[in-house]
Amino acid sequence: MDERWKMIYLARRNPALAPEDFPQAWREHSALGRECRNVQDKVLGVRQCSRVLDRPGVPSGASTDYDGVNLLSLRDREAADDIWNDEETLRIMRPDEPRVFSTYVRDFTLVASEQVLVDGTETGVCLVLFLRALPGRRLRARDLAGSTAAPWSAATRLVWNEVGGERPPGYEYDEIVEAWYESVDAVAAAFAGPPVWQWLPSALADAVDTAGSVCMLTRITHRRP
Repeated sequence: MDERWKMIYLARRNPALAPEDFPQAWREHSALGRECRNVQDKVLGVRQCSRVLDRPGVPSGASTDYDGVNLLSLRDREAADDIWNDEETLRIMRPDEPRVFSTYVRDFTLVASEQVLVDGTETGVCLVLFLRALPGRRLRARDLAGSTAAPWSAATRLVWNEVGGERPPGYEYDEIVEAWYESVDAVAAAFAGPPVWQWLPSALADAVDTAGSVCMLTRITHRRP
């Protein structure tokens, strides 16, 4: 089976935007991609996931330091590099990026290969974990895939993304986990009590630098197709 590749953002909004206005500004920015032929050709799917702002139901330990996660499914690995050098993208989309984000998109984007652990429904709510390994340790998909315990067993879909290639400064993550749930309430029920990091399976928890990792509860505010 061919590897499936993604570009994944961990984005902060332009501080001039109110948190509740960020999703709409982001949708407007995404619409510019329709004018870029290479974006249409090389980006097969878009999932713009904005941070859940209503705090009740958000798990303890979830970050409020970021505003969105973008999951871009790519045609192939080369597409991730080509987009940064595409003339139309540089001319049409890049000038609009500072209006929406705290910096240019390339400064907070990672490239990763996807491994689906639970091939279920991609719902509208996603808990995203950006994981950094402790020095000398390795994070392994099997340590999460083999867990039948809550809250991971409550996820409708579970995806492990292994980061490859260049990591922008401040974004030195090794793995990115997508845990999809039916609703914010379902997440609240699954993660009731201790902070998110205490719910990791023990073999994974022993290898994760929790202080250097990020968890966000998000909901999809734009998707294509």
